[in-house]
Amino acid sequence: ALLFLLQELINRHLITMAQIDHSENPDVPSEVDSYHSLFPLEALPPPNRMQKTSNFSYITSCYKAVNSKDDLPYCLRRIHALVFSYDFHAGAETMFSRHFNDPAADSYFTKRKWGQHEPPPPRQHAGLLPESLIWAYIVQLSSALRTIHTAGLACRVMDPSKILITGKTRLRVNCVGVFDVLTFDNSQTNHLALMPQYQQADLVSLGKVVLALACNSLAGIQRENLQKAMELVSINYSSDLKNLILYLLTEQSRLRSVNDIMPMIGARFYTQLDASQMRNDVIEEDLAKEVQNGRLFRLLAKLGTINERPEFQKDPTWSETGDRYLLKLFRDHLFHQVTEAGTPWIDLSHIVSCLNKLDAGVPEKISLVSRDEKSVLVVTYSDLKRCFDSTFQELQAAASGSL
Repeated sequence: ALLFLLQELINRHLITMAQIDHSENPDVPSEVDSYHSLFPLEALPPPNRMQKTSNFSYITSCYKAVNSKDDLPYCLRRIHALVFSYDFHAGAETMFSRHFNDPAADSYFTKRKWGQHEPPPPRQHAGLLPESLIWAYIVQLSSALRTIHTAGLACRVMDPSKILITGKTRLRVNCVGVFDVLTFDNSQTNHLALMPQYQQADLVSLGKVVLALACNSLAGIQRENLQKAMELVSINYSSDLKNLILYLLTEQSRLRSVNDIMPMIGARFYTQLDASQMRNDVIEEDLAKEVQNGRLFRLLAKLGTINERPEFQKDPTWSETGDRYLLKLFRDHLFHQVTEAGTPWIDLSHIVSCLNKLDAGVPEKISLVSRDEKSVLVVTYSDLKRCFDSTFQELQAAASGSL
């Protein structure tokens, strides 16, 4: 699990740092308002072939960009005339691309020509998704709707092409708020009057997403295929999943709430909670290591600003005298030791151990040898820490103009 998490974080970092060659992509602007370093997250169609999307009925494009105000990456969704800014999740893919990108999965719902035999229905672990995965998605999507509806708002984009998946099963809803802007009617006096209607539509959309997942096919949610799709659910999945889908897709005489499906989720909620807590433990364990790495990196960064500085306060010998000379010898003790045969001696545990002792300022003594091996200085890590702190403070004071 730790190796998977590490690789996932590395991949996210590489995606976050990705840039384009503007000479090869002249249509991508270098800046948009306070955002720069735009990088397309979706394939850009040629300008003469741009088509309207089925979701918004407008030409859209999507970019990663860095905000110059906080230097953080964001996702920019451009509705050609408007730009929406969202949190950027590196490495995310849509539910559509992960689960509904195989045309062969729709074959069960394809109309047969006269004389063609009906194929056998797909089964779990043989063409269909495991039920545990579907419930993991249901818990997250219903939780998202519950948060949105509790705020008196509606999602309006509960669609596989607008649901993002990061990692193995983590879901996020994308493009929330776009429809609210595109359909805004300034002539209306009560802009929240239609919100209950939109919230009911959210529940129907959730039901369609769940049914599509259960059939592993978007063809299953088409009106002419609903009966066949529900038969497929009855054969392969629990009655709770079937009843949840029926409840969400069936019109009711009263207003429904996303809370109504909690009894159908039942104890499966605790399964998802346990999985979340276990993942949290793994992440905390790995974070503890990274905290130490960050502390040691800051030590090395400070040491790097001191060692071999060409000149300070018009003194070209500053880094070679006084406390700075001790720190130079300590740097050699860390990185430049050799074996008796004269070959480099590289031991990461030695480097980490020495840096930890410097940071703590322990009273342990250390022998620092000059490069010509004619002098040996015996000092404690406590002495080195004092030299280190006072020298870096001197640099900081000069940098801030207070020296």
